[in-house]
Amino acid sequence: MAPRRASGCSHRFSRHFADLKPPRPGLEPPSKGVVAPKTRIAVGVIFLSALGYSMFTGEVEKLDQPTIAERDSLQKRESGVTSNSPMRLRMEAFVKEQQAEIVSALQSLDGSPFRTDTWVRPNGGGGISCVLQDGNVFEKAGVNTSVVYGTLPRPAIEQMRVNHKALDPSVESLEFFAAGISLVLHPHNPMAPTVHLNYRYFETADAAGNPQAWWFGGGTDLTPSYLFDEDAIHFHATVKAACDAHDRAYFPRFKRWCDDYFSVKHRGERRGVGGIFFDDLDESEKDAENLFAFVQDCARAFLPSYLPILERRRKLPYTAAEKEWQQLRRGRYVEFNLVHDRGTSFGLNTPGARVESILMSLPLTAKWRYMHEPEPGSREERLVRVLKEPVDWV
Repeated sequence: MAPRRASGCSHRFSRHFADLKPPRPGLEPPSKGVVAPKTRIAVGVIFLSALGYSMFTGEVEKLDQPTIAERDSLQKRESGVTSNSPMRLRMEAFVKEQQAEIVSALQSLDGSPFRTDTWVRPNGGGGISCVLQDGNVFEKAGVNTSVVYGTLPRPAIEQMRVNHKALDPSVESLEFFAAGISLVLHPHNPMAPTVHLNYRYFETADAAGNPQAWWFGGGTDLTPSYLFDEDAIHFHATVKAACDAHDRAYFPRFKRWCDDYFSVKHRGERRGVGGIFFDDLDESEKDAENLFAFVQDCARAFLPSYLPILERRRKLPYTAAEKEWQQLRRGRYVEFNLVHDRGTSFGLNTPGARVESILMSLPLTAKWRYMHEPEPGSREERLVRVLKEPVDWV
């Protein structure tokens, strides 16, 4: 599908990897395809340390043969990206296409342009952040993409083999590629919910540039300040339809995983009313073509899942007290992102990281009040009850 160009947003899309880094659930994910959650956490620590070294020191192992970044650059220059191109190039093209389409739709709705910041990594890839602040509909909206090339050292390879046996344990290092899209939208109106999306692809390659291990991850979730059941039902039904087209077991499985991951543990409540979340989907799940098609359908379901909700709520009247409640709920959003989100933590602790891109997901305003409790029987109290005990909306 040809992308629609967004004003103020370059067609050469990519963004900072810290936003892209696949989060690791702290609780054991449900159902098949994921094992040893404690080992997965250790994997993440070692992998991120290795990744940070590669990305931000520039001390990447020099190979006699061209790197995959050099091979990919040559292939794109000579023949572009087609259905026969390597998966990494097809995923890169897809996230750029989705960024252009989503930014265009959001700009048309808001009437304000996105600011675009672009940068390039010396070892291949780069990043872009498209951000809108103080718009007509959105207090803050960010839509980012990134493409990253780097090298994994042997310790990271050994740990990652726990979940990906295709990795060669005999080599000292492996090149890797990662690409993804991430967005967070914070509307002005407290009746309109915040929403988050992230879809990503990771691949390692041998010395000849051939793919070794690969996997997909991602998801989307809705975070209202005021709960409208019809909005939660519409959002989940749209995402479920995208999942059901590929595997009817996906939606219930990934909905539970979403509820488990987006948990503000120190508050005993979820960040929002759910959606889907998944990680490490590889050949043990389905082949790459099937999983790529699944990720594409999920990403394309975003605008139909969210824009009708926004259109219903963005002009509703609200009181100063209801705006105050939105600010308090945004405080919870900030707490999750800064305390529990693994990608944010890694990015902020990595030398040379692009902090502005990492913190793009945070709202422009938020508030905390000491010992605040919603009134019994109020809409605010009902939301908190749902956040403590997740609901199956469809």
